[in-house]
Amino acid sequence: MATPLTAAEFLAALKREGVKVVEVGDWRHHNRNAKGPWGPVNGVIVHHTVTSGTKASVDICRNGYSSLPGPLCHGVIDKDGVVHLVGYGRANHAGGGDPNVLQRVVEERYGDRPPAPKKGNLDGTDGNRHFYGFECINLGDGKDRWSEEQLEAIERVAAAICRAHGWTAKSVIGHLEWSRDKVDPKGVGMPGMRDRIAARLKTKPGSGGTTTTTYTVGRGDTLWSIAASKLGDGSRYKEIAKLNGLKDADDISVGQKLKLPKK
Repeated sequence: MATPLTAAEFLAALKREGVKVVEVGDWRHHNRNAKGPWGPVNGVIVHHTVTSGTKASVDICRNGYSSLPGPLCHGVIDKDGVVHLVGYGRANHAGGGDPNVLQRVVEERYGDRPPAPKKGNLDGTDGNRHFYGFECINLGDGKDRWSEEQLEAIERVAAAICRAHGWTAKSVIGHLEWSRDKVDPKGVGMPGMRDRIAARLKTKPGSGGTTTTTYTVGRGDTLWSIAASKLGDGSRYKEIAKLNGLKDADDISVGQKLKLPKK
């Protein structure tokens, strides 16, 4: 558990980590604090917006809807990896979630992923109080590709906050890992993302690049053949699958871009 960073500390942490930031309006004082507590904070939740276009997505996340007022997160991560800060404090992003998941995140005690949530928005614990939230611009239809710039921004943002609080990568979860009602961020394997965040936390703040390279799948490729040719060891195909959030080792297609671990 931790006291939330001040807005100035939050911004400084992001910049130290090399995050590209755009400050939107008076984001430091735009929040839902009048509706409930903000803190203690315990982690970071990653979302997708189900929208397209940077301006429209940022506007929605800042202003919200008549039924769900904004801010809907603290930052919006666009396709180019730029983080648009839209609010700070309590935000309508996490909703209700599983208290058992919260406890595991607090303790940073679970394997590749937290236990499957059994509670959701209507019967769960107030997540808006306990988590920083970042909405990533993606349609969430399984077809809208995640850019490497966007994935690296998620990695940097999460690492910045974990570093500031002394947390490990296990304090970063996807919305679907928090609430039984949610599927986001669809297309991002959170175990693989936590591996990326953990690797970054072993480096100095703002260090360049991730621990991965990118490979475009060609005709006839398998994860085993890619691991053999690019990593020198076919048995490392499991690392590639985990890093890309693939449940099935054969779940690849020609033209797909895969993140590869270092040799």
